[in-house]
Amino acid sequence: MYEMSQITNNNNNNHHNNDLTSMDTSDDDDSDQKSNNNNSYKERRREAHTQAEQKRRDAIKKGYEDLQLLVPSCTQQDAVSSYKLSKAAILQRSIEYIQTLQQQKHKREKELQTLRKEVLGLEIMRNNYEQMVHQQQQQQQQQQQRRQQQTSQQSSQISSDLMNYNNNEHQMISDEMKFEIFKTLCDGLFLSFDDSVNVGSFNQLSACTFRWLEDQCQPRNLRQIMVQILEQLKTQIA
Repeated sequence: MYEMSQITNNNNNNHHNNDLTSMDTSDDDDSDQKSNNNNSYKERRREAHTQAEQKRRDAIKKGYEDLQLLVPSCTQQDAVSSYKLSKAAILQRSIEYIQTLQQQKHKREKELQTLRKEVLGLEIMRNNYEQMVHQQQQQQQQQQQRRQQQTSQQSSQISSDLMNYNNNEHQMISDEMKFEIFKTLCDGLFLSFDDSVNVGSFNQLSACTFRWLEDQCQPRNLRQIMVQILEQLKTQIA
C-alpha cells in the first residue's frame, strides 16, 4: 500500500515537472519571437530611414544640376574646362546671376516709366492739336479775311510813314528806343499769355500753352501787335 502511494506521488511529481518544463519552453519561444519582431521592426525602420535619406540626397543633387543649367556662367564654365564646379561655386554664381537679373529688371522698369511719360506727353500734345484744329475749322473765313485786310492796310500805312521818317536826316532811332519797342512787344505777349493760360493742372497748362502759341504767335497777330507799337512810336516822335 505504501509502495502504491509512493508510485502515485512520483508520477504526480513527474507530471508537474513536465508541465513546468513545457511552460519554460513556451516562455522562451515567446521571448525569441518578440526579439525577432523587434529586430525586424528596427531593420524596417533603418531601411526606411536609409531610403528617405537617399531620396533627399538625390533631390539635392538634382537641384544643383538644374541650377547649374539655369546659370549661364556655370554652363560656360563646363564648356571651357573639364573640372566639376563645387556646390559653393554654383551657389555663389547663382547669387551673382540673380543680382544681375534684378539690376536688369530695375533698369527696364525705369526705361518703361520714361517711355510711358513720353507717350503721355505725346498724347496730350495730340489732343491739344486736335482741339486747336477743330476750333480753327469753326472760325469764319470772313473774319480772317477782314483781319488780314485791316492788317495789310495798317502795315502799308506804317511802312509809308517809316519810309518818310527814314528819309528825314535829322531824326535818329536810338538803342533805347529799339529796346523799348522790343520790351513793349514782349509785355503785350506776356499779358496775352497770362490771360490765356490756366495752370490748374499739367494737362490744362499744356493745352492752353499750345493753343496760345497757335493763336497769338502767328505772323499776322505779331504783325498786328507790331503795327500798334509803331503807331504809338510815331505819335511820340511826332
